[in-house]
Amino acid sequence: MRKHVPNLITCLNATCGAMAIFLAARDRVLLAALLVLLAMIFDFMDGLAARWLRATSAMGKELDSLADVVSFGVAPALLAYALVRDALPGNDAWGNAAWWAVALPYLPAIIPAFSAYRLAKFNLDERQARSFIGMPTPAHALFWVSLVLSRHYAPGVHEAAWGSPWILSACVLLFSILLISELPMFSLKISSFAWGENRWRYSYLGLSCLLLLLARAAAVSFLVPLYAAFAVLEALVTRWGYNRRNRAGARR
Repeated sequence: MRKHVPNLITCLNATCGAMAIFLAARDRVLLAALLVLLAMIFDFMDGLAARWLRATSAMGKELDSLADVVSFGVAPALLAYALVRDALPGNDAWGNAAWWAVALPYLPAIIPAFSAYRLAKFNLDERQARSFIGMPTPAHALFWVSLVLSRHYAPGVHEAAWGSPWILSACVLLFSILLISELPMFSLKISSFAWGENRWRYSYLGLSCLLLLLARAAAVSFLVPLYAAFAVLEALVTRWGYNRRNRAGARR
């Protein structure tokens, strides 16, 4: 019986994702975003339960990916659709004669495809045991959830930072590319407390906590872009250090 517990939790993840899709389709976007957050909790718990019960399996791995496509692929796409649509002039894509006003809300349809590709790649990539190559699908989904939350709880900041349909559409493209990119991105799981191994994690977490303390709800929508920025900075610093060591070795 215990071997089925992680799979049951994974199915709860998928159920939350499906309910989020139904609610987003009925314009209950805030409730849909909260259900995506609940799906993330179940996604964390199924892995924890599998390790604790020693019930890991190939089926569990595949089931987890399928559930993630629903909860962190399709559901966030509908959140992004609603955000882009509502940011359009007149708040009505079909009522606007401009072709881009009709087309832009449907750009998030690429999110499930990129998410599915990302998950399939992750299952086959042995380099991602302790960190990530490309943005994890839960982090990507969290970005769109955070935009929904900021629109509801910090509308002024949301309108100033994310109120343009062009900015939102650019985010769709940028974050979709990050899903399948070769950019190394650190995991927030800490295996030891040493500064050397965790300086980027500690720096990101510290700055995020400071932003939340100072700006509260207004800071929520910037946490995932900040994570991406830290990953890019880490990659650049690592590359610079590697090149410097190579030049030093060549001079010897």
